Amino acid sequence: MPDLLGVTNAVPGNDTNLINRNMPQVPNDPRVQNAPDPNRVVRPDNRSERQDTGDALLNDRALRYDSNFASFLQRLGDTPGLTESMAQILRAYQGTVVSSGLGEGIAVEMAALLEMLQMDEGEFAKFFQSQMELSSRFSGPLFSILREAYGGGGSEVLKGSILQFLKRYSDYSSSQHVQGNLLRLLTRLTRSIPASYGNQLLGMVSELEEKMGQGDRQGALKLLQGTIMPFLGGYTSRTNDMGLSRTLISLLALDVARYESGSLEGVMQAFRQLGSSPQLRSKLGGLTETDLLRLLEQSKFNKAAGQDTFAARLAQTAARALRGGAGMEAQEAFRNIVSAFLINESVYMPLTHLVLPMEWAGRLLFSELWVDPDAEENLKQGRGDRENTIRFLFKIDIQDLGFFDIVLTCRGEHVDIQLFGPPAVTSFSGIVQGELGRILTENGLDAGTVQVQTSDRPLTISQVFPKIFEGENSINVKA
Repeated sequence: MPDLLGVTNAVPGNDTNLINRNMPQVPNDPRVQNAPDPNRVVRPDNRSERQDTGDALLNDRALRYDSNFASFLQRLGDTPGLTESMAQILRAYQGTVVSSGLGEGIAVEMAALLEMLQMDEGEFAKFFQSQMELSSRFSGPLFSILREAYGGGGSEVLKGSILQFLKRYSDYSSSQHVQGNLLRLLTRLTRSIPASYGNQLLGMVSELEEKMGQGDRQGALKLLQGTIMPFLGGYTSRTNDMGLSRTLISLLALDVARYESGSLEGVMQAFRQLGSSPQLRSKLGGLTETDLLRLLEQSKFNKAAGQDTFAARLAQTAARALRGGAGMEAQEAFRNIVSAFLINESVYMPLTHLVLPMEWAGRLLFSELWVDPDAEENLKQGRGDRENTIRFLFKIDIQDLGFFDIVLTCRGEHVDIQLFGPPAVTSFSGIVQGELGRILTENGLDAGTVQVQTSDRPLTISQVFPKIFEGENSINVKA
């Protein structure tokens, strides 16, 4: 008892009650996290607001918390090369039927995928056009008008109306994808909660699938919002389940919101809001809701999305491989491919990104195409009378030949080319330059500077498109 009360004489150096009280005040002590600062608001936990302080000590690749966009750029730089991973997959499975670590199912999937990549000149043109149409959801005269109005210095109300319409249209055109997400998430939920709840949810999922198959969007939405979500909310409140089910329910809520936002009625309401603006009313030229519906249904993106068998086959093959249908090396390559797709197609990326794998003349070829359609931001800089500068980056890996980087900069019909390739090609730089110039001239283009150089290392996105890494062009969303 005397020891607990601390009334006895303390043994020098052994009084633990005084240790924290007598700590010396060391300036910039690295052990002190988020010391009080009257000039700013600091976090109550051990996570700092800068990557170069507390978080960097924990992990060399710690995520940045000062900006979502900065974190995205960091992930973009850390993402394994899509070109290298895809080429590895295609070459590894060329002619393979069944081998060690490879299941029969994945072999069939890879064989079907490789058959789709065998193209001649005509088939490649069709495939390339399809990929181009799929790469831009907001293409066509209507979106050109909206893009010009948004960049023309309109009012904040007008800009908000344009963004709201684009959001509604994006959700509307993604309806099939969102429906698939909803059914997949709900199916996973039936397996992640106790059977007594999962069996009840399974019946609701079957009813939801039936309504979606019948095209009854309102009925499906009513079932989601009025029955399924309250049921899941009641399950969480009764069981306090904070595991996988809670994460899935959060994802489900986001998709339900997108499903509601993407209704045709919502798109038409947003369009009527656009029509109330005098600045847009004259440019729309009396476009009615019926005309709008016809434009949306017959858009190139909508048609191409319905015929995109390659993306569906690639996703199906990757899913089978990642579920254990292939060896560890193949799983890692597919994981890199999926990760790169998710990063490269992020809403933060102000570039068009295309993937062009093929087998041509007996050689496997994998290419990525990056496009900046507004390399100098002429509209924002008030140079609307000047032709836009467009920059392309081709990353091409050709079997038994090597890796190429091709940068094209175009202003109107004037084209400059930089080609970086292996020594086997660049040793004939004079011939290559002449052929590239001839190809441009035969297609009605003005050949400007044509350079052919040996590649030391593959070009990075930041080297060719530095604009996206500049603070004034980034989307600095605070975490």
